[in-house]
Amino acid sequence: MNNDLANEDLRVFVMVARKASFAGAAEELGMSPAYISKRIGILESVLGVRLFHRTTRRVVVSEDGERVYARAQTILENIDHLYDEVSATRRMPRGQLRICSSFGFGRNVVAPAIAQLIEVYPSLQVRFEVFDRLIDIASDGFDMDIRVGDDIAPHLIAKRLASNYRILCASPRYLARRGTPKTLHELSNHDCLVIKERDHPFGVWKLRSGADEQTVKVTGPLSSNHGEIVVRWAVEGAGIMLRSMWDAGRHIECGELVRILPEYQQEANIWAVYPQRLTGSAKIRVCVEFFQKYFAERQQATSAAGAKPRGTSGRRRAST
Repeated sequence: MNNDLANEDLRVFVMVARKASFAGAAEELGMSPAYISKRIGILESVLGVRLFHRTTRRVVVSEDGERVYARAQTILENIDHLYDEVSATRRMPRGQLRICSSFGFGRNVVAPAIAQLIEVYPSLQVRFEVFDRLIDIASDGFDMDIRVGDDIAPHLIAKRLASNYRILCASPRYLARRGTPKTLHELSNHDCLVIKERDHPFGVWKLRSGADEQTVKVTGPLSSNHGEIVVRWAVEGAGIMLRSMWDAGRHIECGELVRILPEYQQEANIWAVYPQRLTGSAKIRVCVEFFQKYFAERQQATSAAGAKPRGTSGRRRAST
């Protein structure tokens, strides 16, 4: 069997095993289900074993398939590491990189960064996906998660890309109608716009003022798993939100939102998170370095813009 086809068949097999679906693997790999089925059939013929038990509803890895799956992952990782080592000598990474992030941050911040990444390293192929939940990047086959928030599992490696924090804010219209809370406990009497964050319990806000950390349970008539929707509701006067400065800052700067209880904030730094097995990857190292530089330049540009007076109001742009 041609080595390239053999490697491709192993990648197809691993993806089918992860997705427990031929159709799911086909969608993930950009291939037809018929082609996926054909490659699995060829691999089973070459190995002389049945890799999956197939039913009308699901695909289950067989006992032989489990052994092949473990070896296939090792083989594919070794191939990727070989490419990484060779690429490292040229400082030109190659191959596929699967990156994930959250909805709003992924679309507004990470996606433009990836577009610039590919301009710098054209030999990379990036598959980028966004989620409203915290996923297991290792088991789901991702190489890197660009994440907002400091709660990171100990079995993962994390490199901080930029400092960031979440703040409380609302529109002037809402505050004129309902009043401005003077303490965190007064939030329970307000309409709070709750986001189903990937790394936080629903409706529980932990905020810090110096060494003092407090937890408040908030409620309100509106909630969503999409931060951009909640920001729009806040701008339109629907309630109080807790949102990252990278997102809320521009609305505060133009007067659409007002920061409340400014002594309180929630740490939510920006991280590149990846599995332990990729600690020596040239692709990961080069990409992390790129993202660190990208976010540093982005923050410098925002800070420089914020230092400029705006008309007679003297209002300054909030740092993201």
